[in-house]
Amino acid sequence: MDLAIIILYTLALLVIFFYSISELQLLLNYLKAKKSVDTAEKFDLKNPAEIPVITIQLPLYNEMYVVERLLRNIAKIDYPKDKLEIQVLDDSTDESILTTTEVIEEIRKSGIDIQHIKRENRSGFKAGALKEGLKIAKGEFIAIFDSDFMPNSDWLKKTVPYFKNPEIGVVQTRWAHLNRDYSLLTKIQAFALDFHFILEQTGRNFGRHFINFNGTAGIWRKECILDAGNWSGDTLTEDLDLSYRAQLKKWKFKYLEDVETPAELPVAISAARSQQFRWNKGAAENFKKNYLRLVKDPSVSFGTKFHGFFHLLNSSMFLIVLLLGVLSVPVLYIKNNNPAFSWYFNVLAGFGISTIIFFCCYYVPYAKIHGKGAKSFFGFIGMFITFFAVAMGFSVHNSLAVLEGHFGKRSEFIRTPKFNVNNLKDSWKGNKYLSNKFSGTILIEAVLCFYFAFALYSAFKLNDFGIIIFHLMLFGGFGFVAFKSIFSKG
Repeated sequence: MDLAIIILYTLALLVIFFYSISELQLLLNYLKAKKSVDTAEKFDLKNPAEIPVITIQLPLYNEMYVVERLLRNIAKIDYPKDKLEIQVLDDSTDESILTTTEVIEEIRKSGIDIQHIKRENRSGFKAGALKEGLKIAKGEFIAIFDSDFMPNSDWLKKTVPYFKNPEIGVVQTRWAHLNRDYSLLTKIQAFALDFHFILEQTGRNFGRHFINFNGTAGIWRKECILDAGNWSGDTLTEDLDLSYRAQLKKWKFKYLEDVETPAELPVAISAARSQQFRWNKGAAENFKKNYLRLVKDPSVSFGTKFHGFFHLLNSSMFLIVLLLGVLSVPVLYIKNNNPAFSWYFNVLAGFGISTIIFFCCYYVPYAKIHGKGAKSFFGFIGMFITFFAVAMGFSVHNSLAVLEGHFGKRSEFIRTPKFNVNNLKDSWKGNKYLSNKFSGTILIEAVLCFYFAFALYSAFKLNDFGIIIFHLMLFGGFGFVAFKSIFSKG
């Protein structure tokens, strides 16, 4: 039994090490990208002959709190009215549909071509709605925004020109955050998303590896969508699915790190849970659906296959971290009961370099947002530890999502409730879309909090403090997630 535990523990450390190496390469790509000069040929939107027709799609489902804000903001988009169409793809089943209708009618009177498209059922969920709208879309290019996104008025003028290159199928922009500093939960989410949108997306795009359209705040060439097989609702992350199918068809993606599209982060832990579950399960479903096709394609480089592996299996790292955490306690006792093999555990300690790599990788996007001063650096250290502790706390919840994705268990597309909350004066407690359902997962998280409290006790009992920080983070992470989930009203 001891041998099996040590083997599993070692394999988990190896997987995390190779994952850190992939992130290190993306960091190097990012630094190179910052030194490169953008020489892309672009449409001249001052020339009427070069202005393409654009369709903006706004998929909605029961968005009472944000729909008016969304529609009024989109109506401010600066683009010739005769070249712009707005499709409101409304699958709503509640009273929000009345507000949507009223605002659309008001906007239409200003001369904007805006259509209110309602389906009789939610077949295919978001993917189904996008596909339905595409059938009648007038635009050569399709911009998509979720209900909580607030693009600036010049957004199309900053993105559309890149489609001058006929090989470009997608232009994706970086998410910004309307309520980054609302709470510790929103700060943690922003920390993670900044890492993805600044370092990972830029690093993959510069290295000519596959990236993903992020479901919103991006624009597609209609021909690309159709050539790649159109939207499909057979995974929970239809955006990632279509992205890989399009790039396997040799379409190129353009990522614009410096074009920000502000959006709202979930402020309730139940909303964050539902979003995390969908993203992580969907990624696992996409690995199952698309990775073999990527591996078998002889025209795809080894580097792209390597990064595609960790891109699609990114969510599966939660499984590895959970396994590593649970096994670390018996490993602590095995180590102290077998002093003759202390050399092996010293070798395993070398895998701590993974932590150093992650530290450097996460610092770069943090410094871009918050600056490089001493105060910022110490703030980063605190946020780095807090983020990874809470990420570990979510590992049970997210591992369940990953396992469902890999084993093919079907589930509905659960939307993330929106709040229209930007500061502490705004209340979200009465949000009608929040779920207060108690999950058995929360009980497991609470048990693991006590499990890692025992791990902390064991460090003092055995006088072995080699991984006490790891156990302290696990204790704090599971405690935070369990406490917030049990006592938060939403």
